[in-house]
Amino acid sequence: MLVLQNITYIHSNKDVLFANIYLTLNKHEHIALIGNNGVGKSTLLQLMAGQLEPCEGSIVSDFTPYYIPQITGQFNACTIAEALQVNDKLDALKCILAGEGTEEQLNILADDWVIEERCLEALRYWGLEKFDFTQKMETLSGGEKTKVFLAGIMIHKPDIILMDEPSNHLDIESREKLYAFIESTSSALAIVSHDRMLLNLLNTICELHKDGITVYGGNYGFYTEQKRIENTALNLDIKNKERTLRKAKEVERETMERQQKLDARGKKKQEKSGLPTISMKTFKNNAEKSTARTKDIHAEKIQSVSTELSQLRNELPDADKMKFCFDQSWLHKGKVLISAKGINVCFEAQLLWKDAANVELLSGERVVIKGRNGSGKTTLVKILLGEMQPYAGTVKTIIGKAIYIDQEYSLINNSMNVYEQAQAFNDTGLQEHEIKTRLNRFLFTKNYWDKTCSALSGGEKMRLLLCCLTILNQAPDIIVLDEPTNNLDIQNIEILTQAINAYEGSLLVISHDIYFMEQIRVERTIELI
Repeated sequence: MLVLQNITYIHSNKDVLFANIYLTLNKHEHIALIGNNGVGKSTLLQLMAGQLEPCEGSIVSDFTPYYIPQITGQFNACTIAEALQVNDKLDALKCILAGEGTEEQLNILADDWVIEERCLEALRYWGLEKFDFTQKMETLSGGEKTKVFLAGIMIHKPDIILMDEPSNHLDIESREKLYAFIESTSSALAIVSHDRMLLNLLNTICELHKDGITVYGGNYGFYTEQKRIENTALNLDIKNKERTLRKAKEVERETMERQQKLDARGKKKQEKSGLPTISMKTFKNNAEKSTARTKDIHAEKIQSVSTELSQLRNELPDADKMKFCFDQSWLHKGKVLISAKGINVCFEAQLLWKDAANVELLSGERVVIKGRNGSGKTTLVKILLGEMQPYAGTVKTIIGKAIYIDQEYSLINNSMNVYEQAQAFNDTGLQEHEIKTRLNRFLFTKNYWDKTCSALSGGEKMRLLLCCLTILNQAPDIIVLDEPTNNLDIQNIEILTQAINAYEGSLLVISHDIYFMEQIRVERTIELI
């Protein structure tokens, strides 16, 4: 069991990241930690792992958790054995078997005579058998580093496992192994992830926000259904409040019109009665005060309803606040955009693909490129877009405009600020206020306009790029997405999904995220071997 009681974490600049966190991870329980980027999911996991200390509260655990980090750069100088924390045991075993063992080395080994076999088996299971224990972590790819730490589970057999985005950079085969482990293990699990396939394997969803955690007793599908119900109720509240506001304004108008008619009639009656001027002024002042009071009463009610409506609208999911307005009138489904025949690539005197690739892409099609890490998926995209020439074969294309969204969002110029970047896509002559309106629609408020693009998170760059596409106005012939969900939280994945589903042109996707591919309605697969 691992128990968090009243946990608060404050940044060094005194900003509170989160507070009042209560959470219990019971034996054999499998939970997910979700929440928007920046809410502190990774920090909370590090607190649970004992790598950080809370500013307030306490963390109690029956066992030492095994922690798999999302960011692994700090291990680059380590060997694989050091990263797995088995180097001392392996060194001790080697010395003992060579007849040079000491009592200290016997204590280090602690009768774990099969440690080497267990390590080799774990590396082999995760497809890392080609690596030696002494190999530096910096020589491994992102996916291979993650698999090293996943191999550590088989080696250490921990009772509590904490994982931070474990499926990032894993190919489909490795993801399936991870999913199978999650379904079968009796260890307690706490996982931070945006992988919806993975989240559906966990029986409790814990949504982290600044003031605590909301626990949903079910998998991600149950969580999304609960959210849908909450959002339906919220939208109904908004509609009712809008109706109340319209009615309040209508009553105010009718009341003021009626009051003005009464005042006019009263004035005429007073003029006909021949009252002294001083009395006329008194009646006039009284009438004006009465009108002002009536107006204030209605204004106060309208302001109160407007404030409540604004608060309700602020509770809407961010994806619901955005509107996508591509001009797609010139896209014609069914025509051949790309025709590639017999293409291949040569690296170090060796062909990349066993069989030459033949690819035809029609306008309006949604196609995914699959293959293991290193199979040449990005290389194929570059050839199809004309950014790279094939070693063999021919490519014919009639693409007028292509948008390639890679993992680094290279279309975003990091030297520009947010407004300048939006303006760079303004080839239809939109006015400044129109551009700023669209930036606001994509959650880039006034505070963002002068912020440099280099300071934006991956999710913010993705949103800015989508905003720029609506400013560009004319929909491209094809949008290419290269591992688009790797560094996005669930909120931004949903925003991207909604944007892509509003697009009617051709879509070419490189992704291992099966759930995402289902959501964007991929129709066909190109498999690279």
